[in-house]
Amino acid sequence: MVLEVGRIGLWAAQRQWPTDVRSRAEVAAEVAAMGIPTVWIGSASGDLELPAAILDGTEGLVVGTSILNIWTEKADIVADHYAMLAKAHPDRLLLGFGVGHRDPVEKVTGRRWERPVEVLLDYLDTLDELGVPRSDQALAALGPRMLEIASRRTLGALPYLVTPEHTRRARQIMGPDALLAPEQMVVLDTDPGSARAVARQSLTRYLRLPNYADNLRRLGFTAADLAGSGSDRLVDAVVAWGDLDTVLGRIAEHQQAGADHVAVQVLTSAPTQLPLAQWGRLAGAIHSPASP
Repeated sequence: MVLEVGRIGLWAAQRQWPTDVRSRAEVAAEVAAMGIPTVWIGSASGDLELPAAILDGTEGLVVGTSILNIWTEKADIVADHYAMLAKAHPDRLLLGFGVGHRDPVEKVTGRRWERPVEVLLDYLDTLDELGVPRSDQALAALGPRMLEIASRRTLGALPYLVTPEHTRRARQIMGPDALLAPEQMVVLDTDPGSARAVARQSLTRYLRLPNYADNLRRLGFTAADLAGSGSDRLVDAVVAWGDLDTVLGRIAEHQQAGADHVAVQVLTSAPTQLPLAQWGRLAGAIHSPASP
């Protein structure tokens, strides 16, 4: 692949970023100065305004969308903005797409969430027709069928809310050549009570979404694990909390299981803000001689 995402990147939702272009560029420059190769934008918008600000404000930072929802972000609009950014910043933008979840999609769009795989394939066909290279696309894939499609139709997969065991299974399904870049939630806190509380603040809503719940069941978690805000066993499996060595150890587990790249989402008690201080600590540990 021409586009290089590196071994470790940082993941944050679009809503956590500043809203004005200048502040976005300043934050992006700060992240680039940390030596982080890639930033991932959760719940990205199809106008690609945030990726544009990040790309314009830095020289080498790669931006990935994680993800663009195929029901709400029209393929032609995404393709138009992609074309402009790819021309200005070649090999620095990776478009991640996903089918979303039934209830949120139907609430926002008023459309029936039916035949999501067929809708996705039609969407990918449209991107092909509009000239978006498959090498600059990836899919939010969890189950075997979506992982296979990701490996066949795009650069690879961006699994979210997964364990190193899922990474191992995904690599077996996708083969050795496709990009596999799982997201990993982390909390930089060594106290079990407060760390798990922060983890549950972000985790609980995902347990109500069938796509994630079904995938966690495939990994061996039970109805009891998924009940309420999740059992300690589940929380500890999907959120790496503790000191920097513990967090880096979980990242290394994904890499040893077959991940090319790990997108690290740092959770804090202020979920609407970018965790810049924690990013700095993590970046320093990543670049130490003993890091993965």
